[in-house]
Amino acid sequence: MSLIRYINHLKELVELERKAEIEAMREEMRKLTGQERERLGRAILGLNGKIIGEEFGYKLVKYGRKKEIKTEISVGDLVVISKGNPLTSDLIGTVTEKGKHFIVVALETLPSWALRNVRIDLYANDVTFKRQIENLDKLSESGKRALRFALGLENPKESVEVEFEPVDKQLNESQKKAVSLALGSGDFFLIHGPFGTGKTRTVTEVILQEVKRGKKVLATAESNVAVDNLVERLWGKVKLVRLGHPSRVSRHLKESTLAYQVETHEKYRRVREFRNKAERLALIRDQHTKPAPQWRRGLTDRQILRLAERGIGARGIPAGTIKSMARWITLNEEVQRLYDEARKLEEEVVKDIIREADVVLSTNSSAALEFIKDVKFDVVVIDEASQATIPSVLIPIAKADKFILAGDHKQLPPTVLSEEAKELSETLFEKLIELYPSKAKMLEIQYRMNERLMEFPSREFYDGRIKAHDGVKNITLLDLGIRVFSFGEPWDSILNPKEPLIFVDTSKHPEKWERQRRGSLSRENPLEAKLIREIVQRLLKMGVKPEWIGIITPYDDQRDLISLLIENDEIEVKTVDGYQGREKEIIILSFVRSNKKGELGFLTDLRRLNVSLTRAKRKLIAIGDGETLSIHPTYKRFVEFVKEKGTLVQLNNKKD
Repeated sequence: MSLIRYINHLKELVELERKAEIEAMREEMRKLTGQERERLGRAILGLNGKIIGEEFGYKLVKYGRKKEIKTEISVGDLVVISKGNPLTSDLIGTVTEKGKHFIVVALETLPSWALRNVRIDLYANDVTFKRQIENLDKLSESGKRALRFALGLENPKESVEVEFEPVDKQLNESQKKAVSLALGSGDFFLIHGPFGTGKTRTVTEVILQEVKRGKKVLATAESNVAVDNLVERLWGKVKLVRLGHPSRVSRHLKESTLAYQVETHEKYRRVREFRNKAERLALIRDQHTKPAPQWRRGLTDRQILRLAERGIGARGIPAGTIKSMARWITLNEEVQRLYDEARKLEEEVVKDIIREADVVLSTNSSAALEFIKDVKFDVVVIDEASQATIPSVLIPIAKADKFILAGDHKQLPPTVLSEEAKELSETLFEKLIELYPSKAKMLEIQYRMNERLMEFPSREFYDGRIKAHDGVKNITLLDLGIRVFSFGEPWDSILNPKEPLIFVDTSKHPEKWERQRRGSLSRENPLEAKLIREIVQRLLKMGVKPEWIGIITPYDDQRDLISLLIENDEIEVKTVDGYQGREKEIIILSFVRSNKKGELGFLTDLRRLNVSLTRAKRKLIAIGDGETLSIHPTYKRFVEFVKEKGTLVQLNNKKD
């Protein structure tokens, strides 16, 4: 495909996905009641608000209620506030804080109705899509070259190793080699970071080394959380500034934001003076008659000023009113002049801060912000690159001649809602690593999990190349002070704190079957959900802290069912997609599928299995129907691996 045709094709895909995302949100709002959306965690009802302050020009409103708030809505999300029907409201805000009984939202404007008995709904954000399309419309030469590499229309230069003195003395050999090759690349380089291998740590070293060489770096990632991680690691080591809405930044990182640095800049005092003076003058101006159409009767500002000078009225307007309007016009000109001065000076301050920064950080989408429109970067470094679509990573890539992508294409790709735009889930990282394997380096030491938990995914997805660091090789629950309990079988085998890897096989149990709710495309498995409740209750009795436990399942309906049974908010119950990049001491995994046809549905996307198996640090309890799962060769190998290296527990009657 030619470059021009491919760019136009990408624009069509983005538009399809934009429509799908907005339509999915609106359709759900139309179909479901507020209570149903609240149960799904995408709405909060019956809230009252009060203004608790102002930050960076936004009003902070704390919405609360007596009943506890359980929601998927989190800090940084866009929300719509309404009196009951979110489809008729255009009051959009950003969540800045959340607690058990409250949620704080930053709003540009605050109508009086928005403080009593309102609901808040999670909102689809189409600004991101618009930015992607705008960037594709006027794609820079750097962006086009990246696409030519991806399409095989141009060959990249060879990467060579470069000697460097590590800032982080703890880097292992594979991490050092990745940094060395990234520094020795003239066009691009790929850091392939499987689970727990210190990908972000390696990316941080690359950024520090590039700055040492006098380069200006743009560092981005798909999510705000990942950008915050980079800010946290770089803070105090380089001069940096973080772009984006301040409310989407973790509280303690506020000092890194552009808004904070602007407001604390030495020149900003003058900006405040201009604005304060403008506000004082506006109060005096408003005591005079505003030259609205009914008063001016066709007279221009100049005519009014001339009449006032001569002290006369005209067109039936008394001389006093003419004088008052003239005074309003004169004062208004001064108010506008002061605001313009403030704006110009503020823009100067922003330019100063960005010019002086070694590293500018933002999400991929925020790299389209006006502030850095004309800033030329030497290198762009993108973390989480295997979770971002091509139009998303092209926004930062378009701003520098060299790019470094870090990610893992063996884990989950970006979520794409539109069936017609599914092609967007193939990332630039994936295309480039397949075409140019010599332009990538895989990190090979993992620091997360017990060796036995790591062995199967390493063998199955990474050619057995991943090794466990000595510090984690043999970690178990015993290290956390959890002792062997006696509950009787099968619980003692399942919960044994010495044993990291368990598969609970339900294939011989009469109640093993999955089911589907009416009107739902998802699946649930009541037996597996009940087993998870029993396991969790016993783990807590053993002294396991609730925050050490994570429960994962591929299906939304199973997640909802488990959440109803587990009445503990500190235990995270999420779909696999919601757990990428996360880890817990103990993971309980429900596979759900159990049927006579041997259908596995989207369990056959093995990247989902890879993510599921690599979240646990000390113990993984996987629950599933071994017979149904073993129809697929990879799952069959997993069950056999547990038999050989872990503990396979066969459930076979109703008492279990």
